[in-house]
Amino acid sequence: MSTSEELRLGEGYDAGPFVPRRGGLPTLRRAAAGCEGCPLFRNATGTVFGAGTSSARVVIVGEQPGDQEDRLGEPFVGPAGRLLRKALREVGIDERSAYFTNAVKHFKFEPAQRGKRRIHKAPSLREMTACRPWLAAELRVVDPDLVMALGATAGKALLGGTFRVSEQRGLLLPLPPWDELGKIDVSGEKKGMPPERAADEGCVIATVHPSSVLRADDREAAYSGLIADLRVAADVLA
Repeated sequence: MSTSEELRLGEGYDAGPFVPRRGGLPTLRRAAAGCEGCPLFRNATGTVFGAGTSSARVVIVGEQPGDQEDRLGEPFVGPAGRLLRKALREVGIDERSAYFTNAVKHFKFEPAQRGKRRIHKAPSLREMTACRPWLAAELRVVDPDLVMALGATAGKALLGGTFRVSEQRGLLLPLPPWDELGKIDVSGEKKGMPPERAADEGCVIATVHPSSVLRADDREAAYSGLIADLRVAADVLA
């Protein structure tokens, strides 16, 4: 198979050739609508690009669109997104100051054995890596003070394979250069940056994905943990 055929079929696993070198978020969004950087574009309704202003102070990165996001073409509009927005309001983060996006821009799913329901499947490392150029481009345009990673996939997309949400959640970690996403070794990070330094230099903070709160046996405890992590972020932004 030639390189051009691989790109056309998504088998090249690289969104880089589809990402414009110049332009703001509207240019990126238009280009992303035609992305075929990995095979996920074949079955998804369409690309679900980020939403928000280029002047946002915080970029919130999730895993991938869910069923409702795929149908509506907007990120964080399903149950997990509604829970996240509720939590942001509770800690005093104005969602108008946030840019919402995902590490992977197409919905990965498998059909249910019965009925028309589509069951979420976690993206592979290869799919996440293929989509990383879009995330880097969004971050370069927005240039936020703080990036919030929701869950393991988002954390690995930003910080690399040594990231563990169970170990690094709630820590203030240095922002990687946008062209170096996914290449940082955070295995030794146990304390994080002081809040003052994080506020001056910018930072990444990770927490669980709100969908995990919805699935938790003790939802109240899981939500309290999410709120605690978001309060750390709110203090930095304040």
